[in-house]
Amino acid sequence: MTHDSLVFDPTDAATVNNPYPTLLALQRDDPAHWSPRLKAWVLTRYEDVRGALASDQMSVNRLEPFYKSLPPADQSRVAELIHYLSRWLVFRDPPEHTRLRKLLMTGFSARAVNALRPGIEEITDMLLDRLPRGETFDFVNEFAMQVPGLVIMDLLGVPRDQMLRLKACSDRIQLFIGSARNSPNKYDLAEAGAKEMAAFFRELIAERRIAPKDDMISTLVAARDEMDALSEDELIAAAMLVLFGGHETTTNLLAGGMFKLVSHRDQADRLRADPALARPAVEECLRLDGPSGSMARVVAVSHELHGKMLGKADRVFAMINAANQDPSVFDNPGAFDIGRTPNRHITFGFGTHFCMGSALARMEGEVVFPRVLDRYPTLRMVTEDVDWHPTMIMRGPRALPMQI
Repeated sequence: MTHDSLVFDPTDAATVNNPYPTLLALQRDDPAHWSPRLKAWVLTRYEDVRGALASDQMSVNRLEPFYKSLPPADQSRVAELIHYLSRWLVFRDPPEHTRLRKLLMTGFSARAVNALRPGIEEITDMLLDRLPRGETFDFVNEFAMQVPGLVIMDLLGVPRDQMLRLKACSDRIQLFIGSARNSPNKYDLAEAGAKEMAAFFRELIAERRIAPKDDMISTLVAARDEMDALSEDELIAAAMLVLFGGHETTTNLLAGGMFKLVSHRDQADRLRADPALARPAVEECLRLDGPSGSMARVVAVSHELHGKMLGKADRVFAMINAANQDPSVFDNPGAFDIGRTPNRHITFGFGTHFCMGSALARMEGEVVFPRVLDRYPTLRMVTEDVDWHPTMIMRGPRALPMQI
């Protein structure tokens, strides 16, 4: 493959399922790559990606310029969706980001996260008991999606029986966030999902104002700092973000991690024999083809990188999973090694926007992986063909047909 022929096209089905031949070739030969298909820069080297995530030359506020660029008819189709997404912490720059993060972190205190561990263990065991023996089932829908979904319900203080309803809303919103493929009605679906989720949380927040409980919604309602409290819309947006981010990312961690473990029996046997490897195993599942395909930024200050001029307002995709396989940082980066140390992956981001829910995601992996392997040592894939979600931002298998 020549330098001139390197083109990253995330709408190509083969690239969706395995983007690494192209991404790693770009990393070697064209690390600041202009993608005509994306109309954006694609960064693939570890130091460049980490720098883009932490640099004040980059902005996370990509929704506002996108919304302004839409024709009026399309603006009206996504007005409420943008209203709430633009209040998500991940799309805000300092100083507003600093204020919101300080308030939201009250809901992710070490006490709050640690208190969830017995519930994670109970949920995991309950779902493992339900898996059918001797017949094919989808590990994603039957298990990997439900664990973080139920955990987030408990964290927020949402009744567990509302999980599937809110997951459906989240799935519709995901069509808008980072989807590599266009569908004719994705704007309408995402707008409808945002409206339904916002209405649900507006009602729940009103209930917690009257009768607080020991849950994140109540904590955020009560949160205060020197700049006052979260507004009603900020509360709703925060609840939507926690549900979306904590659910989608961790589902992909659990599904992608188990896919790797059942595909590498030697590593599964290592973890089964030594439960102390649970933590580094989670880190390796986060690193190698982990749940964060990329993070998007907008150039705030024009600057040069690898001889290319990144102009103000240009879009940039910092390819996390490619950076996590950079041979200048990781020895034998394509190998799945659950004992890898050090493991300086940047799956949860870097700098100001480092993921608030990282401790919870890690805890879920540390509980789930050893339990699944201990309970079902014969768990296996029934096909070698796995389709992956057609999104650049999230990375995970759409389904995992398995048998016990």
